Amino acid sequence: MRAVVQRVSQAGVTVAGEVVARIGPGLLVYAAAAPDDSADDVRYTAEKLAHLRIFPDEAGKMNLDVTQAKGDVLLVSAFTVYADARKGRRPSFDACARGEVAEPLVSALARALRGFGLTVESGRFGAHMLVESVNDGPICILLDSRRTF
Repeated sequence: MRAVVQRVSQAGVTVAGEVVARIGPGLLVYAAAAPDDSADDVRYTAEKLAHLRIFPDEAGKMNLDVTQAKGDVLLVSAFTVYADARKGRRPSFDACARGEVAEPLVSALARALRGFGLTVESGRFGAHMLVESVNDGPICILLDSRRTF
């Protein structure tokens, strides 16, 4: 499982003119699954997201996680997180899980994050989404449950 994590002051998702999710300060997470991801990949990713210390403490140092900062999570399924653009000009999506595999894994990630006491909003799986965010920092972190980077 891979994720692109952004610390945001606010973020939201609109689908067909309807706002389907909105958060204030917290994390905007674009998540994607590989075809052979498992519950272990979901647990690893949820643990990393819940405890990633990228929020400022009283001294302004990045020492707090999203829970300590009283932030929320906006989780957006985005198969393009697994895109491979190393060859040519058109990215390959061969490493991405198909929808029937990815959807339950991304849903499991949302449940796992809620298990840490986080409020989690979600985009709409498979929909064309307009995602708005105000990146705070900017802070952008890449996560991979297989630790390839």
